Amino acid sequence: MTVADGSVRPSGRSIRRGVGLGRLARACARESVPVPAALALIAVHIVDDNFLQPQPGMSAGDHLVSGLVPLAVLLLCASVYGRLRAGSRAAIAIFLGAFGIVVGASEAVYYSLKVGPSGDDYTGFVALGAGLLLVSVGAATLWTSRRRDDNFWWRYLRRLLLTAGTVLAGWILVLPFFLSYGFTHVTRAAVPAARLGVPYQQVSFTTSDGLTLHGWYVPSRNRAAVIAFPGRAGPQKHARILVRHGYGVLLFDRRGEGESDGEPNAYGWALDKDIAAAAAFLQRRPDVDRSRIGGIGLSVGGEMMLQAAAESNDLKAVVSEGAGSRSVREVIEKKAWFDVPTYAVLTAGTALFSNQAPPPNLKDLVGRIAPRSVFFIYSTHGVDGEEKQLNPKYYGAAGQPKQSWEIPEASHTGGIVARPKEYERRVVGFFDRALLGKG
Repeated sequence: MTVADGSVRPSGRSIRRGVGLGRLARACARESVPVPAALALIAVHIVDDNFLQPQPGMSAGDHLVSGLVPLAVLLLCASVYGRLRAGSRAAIAIFLGAFGIVVGASEAVYYSLKVGPSGDDYTGFVALGAGLLLVSVGAATLWTSRRRDDNFWWRYLRRLLLTAGTVLAGWILVLPFFLSYGFTHVTRAAVPAARLGVPYQQVSFTTSDGLTLHGWYVPSRNRAAVIAFPGRAGPQKHARILVRHGYGVLLFDRRGEGESDGEPNAYGWALDKDIAAAAAFLQRRPDVDRSRIGGIGLSVGGEMMLQAAAESNDLKAVVSEGAGSRSVREVIEKKAWFDVPTYAVLTAGTALFSNQAPPPNLKDLVGRIAPRSVFFIYSTHGVDGEEKQLNPKYYGAAGQPKQSWEIPEASHTGGIVARPKEYERRVVGFFDRALLGKG
């Protein structure tokens, strides 16, 4: 703008733009120290968790993917952060801050509350604090860089659309990714009280990948034994039924749970090795005929019991109750197309943080169980598509001899509660025929 003396003064718009750029420059400068420092603190926990203090039975070499990939992402974001626009900086700070919170809270907070802090829990608390700082910086960056010089209606419509898109993307993509971290790092920490109704033995055995698993064993009175899976808590009612009928029963902490070595995986991708080791343990027992070993699995235990039976002849009969989907493969199988993006992220995240590839589709495995017996139990009110979607498909793909039982009023794996007498009659009758040759 030209004034009377011939000089040029900046217009109001230029002044406002200059002030805005100055404010953004100062905000960026204020972020240049805390953001890289916070990213470095999260990286410290990643190194500690994966390489310096891995879980018992695990080594640094078992964590190359889960350790190096997050470190590479953190390093890349730290190196380019200062060159990005405010919106991109805020998005990175909030996402990685939320990741730091998940990393810290899912392990350090959970296990500290359950059994007390130890090992990498201390750097987990540091990562939690760094995550909170990053989220705060990201929110502040969004606030200070918001546009206020455009059309009023378009401004708020744009903000509404951006908010809706962010919430949708967070629900479908970001939340499943964070859940996959928890699924591969958190599980039951303590051993439950034993309520088996009879004396039992404390036992342990070793998996093919070198993990020591701990559990309880009730000796057999009829030369047959059954693995009740997973864990030592959920299958105790089922164990008591089998014990009453003379069966030996083995319950144990799966890998990463209770007293057992290893790392957890909520989808049970490596638990077939645990079941194989349990079957080998029973084969060495003097009270058990090695041709009379079976298994009963609940939920993820049912899925892994089916896989273990398909991969080995050690299990002569298996009961699977509440088997559902364990990766995006089964979700595609049941044609739940709206769930595919979420489960694709869950599957990819679980593969990343567990350093394992997803297992095969169960429908492709169950046919290999025959001519050994398989019994599918599921509920109309079950979870994850077990009702009228996956279990009938598993049953259809299985060979003879096979059985299927739908319990409409039961909750997930709640058949023994919904119909206790019928459940006992059906399950015990199944094992009596398959393992003892009765009937």
